[in-house]
Amino acid sequence: MKLVPRVRWHLLPSAPEAYLCASSLPPLIAQLLYNRGVQTDEIESFWTIDHCLEGDPFLLPDMTPAVDRIYKALLSREKIAIYGDFDVDGITATVVVAEGLSWLGGEVVPYIPDRVDEGHGLNAVAMGRLGSQGIGLIITVDCGVSDINEVQEAGKLGMDVVITDHHLPFEALPPAAAVVDAKRSDSRYPFSDLAGVGVALKLLQALFYRDSRKAQLRGLLDLVALGTVADMVPLVGENRYLVSTGLRILNNTRRLGLQELIKQAGLEIGKIDAGEISWTLGPRLNAAGRAGGALASYHLLTAQSLDEAHSLAAELERRNRERQKLTAEVLDKVKKRIQLKAKLPVIIEGDEGYPVGVIGIVASRLAREFNKPVIIVNLGEELCRGSCRSISEFNIALALEECRDLLVSFGGHPLAAGFAVKREDLAQLEEKLMDLGTSQLSHLDIQPKLTIDAEIPLSVLNGEILNLIQKLAPFGVGNPQPTFLSRGVEVVESHNFGNEGEHLELKLGQNHVTWQAFDFNSQKLAEEIPTHIDIVYQLGKGHWGDEEVLRLNLVDFATA
Repeated sequence: MKLVPRVRWHLLPSAPEAYLCASSLPPLIAQLLYNRGVQTDEIESFWTIDHCLEGDPFLLPDMTPAVDRIYKALLSREKIAIYGDFDVDGITATVVVAEGLSWLGGEVVPYIPDRVDEGHGLNAVAMGRLGSQGIGLIITVDCGVSDINEVQEAGKLGMDVVITDHHLPFEALPPAAAVVDAKRSDSRYPFSDLAGVGVALKLLQALFYRDSRKAQLRGLLDLVALGTVADMVPLVGENRYLVSTGLRILNNTRRLGLQELIKQAGLEIGKIDAGEISWTLGPRLNAAGRAGGALASYHLLTAQSLDEAHSLAAELERRNRERQKLTAEVLDKVKKRIQLKAKLPVIIEGDEGYPVGVIGIVASRLAREFNKPVIIVNLGEELCRGSCRSISEFNIALALEECRDLLVSFGGHPLAAGFAVKREDLAQLEEKLMDLGTSQLSHLDIQPKLTIDAEIPLSVLNGEILNLIQKLAPFGVGNPQPTFLSRGVEVVESHNFGNEGEHLELKLGQNHVTWQAFDFNSQKLAEEIPTHIDIVYQLGKGHWGDEEVLRLNLVDFATA
């Protein structure tokens, strides 16, 4: 039986000879840098990941008035609310600013809205609550740049607002004391893709400018790494420095809550990388917010006793299991209902029974599977909430902005966004989004494809190359795990394993080189595998006894 690829393979073009010669790096490594958009004058800084990748915080718009207003609050002993968001980026950003201001003597009140009852961003109910607590200044993190009416409401209640955000602002900015956002059209900041927690750190760097305690801020980089990776912003430029440095601190973290979370997740301190944040730690910290109360994750990250840390980590572990079960149930239900919609340019599906806490995860998985924009909507009696995940060819944030006259609220990024709409306007919104999708996507070939960095023989993967590939980490959005193609590889051995034999282990050989390879998603039987195959794979880690060894993680393969 001839095996064919699951999806179309797309091999990236070779780098120009001038690029390959621009550094002393081996051609394969230079090719990987070229594929990631690293310019020749950026190769050295990308490779060394030193602090020169950091930008001057005062280049961010409104940073000086933000610092002035915060110091005024500190000197006059005003109560300061840190208003965050319920995802990992928002939670870590809230902790970063709260801890930083406490070092400066500030009286800080953290506020993270309820995902279900309040939704993303500022809201009138929260403004009323904070006003009744005697708050004089609200500092937003990871939100606020589109909340014009809510900032006006805060002003009526006698509160000033300093906004720090990383979402794309509207043409008109909220009437705040300061709006610090690198995505503002007038920004002079050299890097526009900071996460919300990254912008929060820049605020503290400005506040601690020329302060002898500035070195303390380095201890917050474990949180910055968590929020940056979990929010799936590009791990290039300044983010590369922040995450790389933050991972070193995370692997020696003094935070009792993180120590306990890592332990209960079955991970090992000292071996945490960006992948563990994406697939293990991030979902657990997100689990609290998906069930409504993200403050549980905030308290975990600030826990001062082992008992508190253990209890909160166990609670997040329980909520994460519930989230996984609920996600699987909703995903199964949605898949059954969208069979007739799968060929449309945009998949839009809504139901009263889709919980707000998991519709984003479901939309994300379906967008990857179908390689097209997916919008999942929780239908309320009066108000509907939608979560959108998209592809590079369709900017969902701009699409929502074109529909703003129909929306109660909205915000997000080109690939991930959310909105609230009155139920009576939902049909019109769906029609407009479908029209936008048709006009922008119908003429494109957007079939799922597998992007490959380079075609190589297995013998290229020698010790020097393997060490250099590892130096490209941390991997993530914008700097993906390198993916290679090797043709005509001999299958020396093959067998299935797992509870139902759903996984595949192969021993592969080529030109006197042998590798162990695994395919955890193939669903293929060992006896079906031909003697020679073409493989697409990434390098992974496994264990041989107590020794850690490299292996090939197969992404796809076909008959040679």
